[in-house]
Amino acid sequence: MSLWFLLPVVVAAAALLTGAVRRYAVTRALLDIPNARSSHTAPTPRGGGVAMVASFLPAVLWLAATDTIDWPLAAALLGAGACCALLGFLDDRGHIPARWRLLGHFAAAAWALVWLGGLPPVTIFGLTVDGGWPAQALAAVYLVWLLNLYNFMDGIDGIAAVEAISVCLGAAALYGVTRQGAADPGGVWLPVLLAGAAAGFLMWNLPPARIFMGDAGSGFLGITLGILSLHAAASAPTLLWSWLILLGVFVVDASVTLLQRLVRGERVYQAHRNHAYQQAARQYGRHLPVTLAVATLNLVWLMPIAACVATGRVEAGIGLLIAYTPLVALALRFRAGQPET
Repeated sequence: MSLWFLLPVVVAAAALLTGAVRRYAVTRALLDIPNARSSHTAPTPRGGGVAMVASFLPAVLWLAATDTIDWPLAAALLGAGACCALLGFLDDRGHIPARWRLLGHFAAAAWALVWLGGLPPVTIFGLTVDGGWPAQALAAVYLVWLLNLYNFMDGIDGIAAVEAISVCLGAAALYGVTRQGAADPGGVWLPVLLAGAAAGFLMWNLPPARIFMGDAGSGFLGITLGILSLHAAASAPTLLWSWLILLGVFVVDASVTLLQRLVRGERVYQAHRNHAYQQAARQYGRHLPVTLAVATLNLVWLMPIAACVATGRVEAGIGLLIAYTPLVALALRFRAGQPET
């Protein structure tokens, strides 16, 4: 039976559930109130990311039940995704100390790695990383970092959902380019359906946003994208690096911002609005041009390089350098991590 019916179902479910969450948030006064660290100016409902979770995870169960994906992969996505979404939801409702959130994030990463069978062998610059505790610890840090950077980068209207959609559709396309889709249909369907869930939410989050994703959604997207990238690496090692290239805008902005703040001795766990994308949004006075610029960079710049790496035309390390170097320059151009002027 064709699975194409799932995509419109997931999109519609995410859109309808986001509307329901918005009504609930307005009724219960679950609003994001603007402050000095905000990039918005009006009180806005938050927690809409719950709709993405509630529309995507049942689709994962369906894929497993129809033998499109293996149950261990489903268990990794369901357990880690639900854990991070629940932590984020509770933090959206009140406040969970950073140390407990981080402990929960590493628990979710460990759960995912156990079900995935750990980090598969990957090669970069001719060096192969093949198993062992150091490699698995690095994989756990990778998942937790991706989870948190997605949270950091969810700061203006539409940007996190647009990033998820473009990265997921790009990753699904790479399965076709490398002919991995026939052997691993889940590698295509999972990112496509996650893109669908993000698209349903985006209908409510386009500038000016009527609801925010919240930590429940951003953390869920971050850990899920990380799991999908590790699963892709098990199918074809080059695909891990292609995923990292596709995620380049978020990885570079978050990393450059963090390093800049560390150098100045700032408390990196404190909320701020000094990412390059936030500085750019203030410079242009609108969120939409920045969100569209992210989508354009993903499509025009990062996707072709990711395809070259996935097909072996460009070595992974070289591809990452080619992809990231202009992004670093762009982040510095927009004063990533620098105080507001």
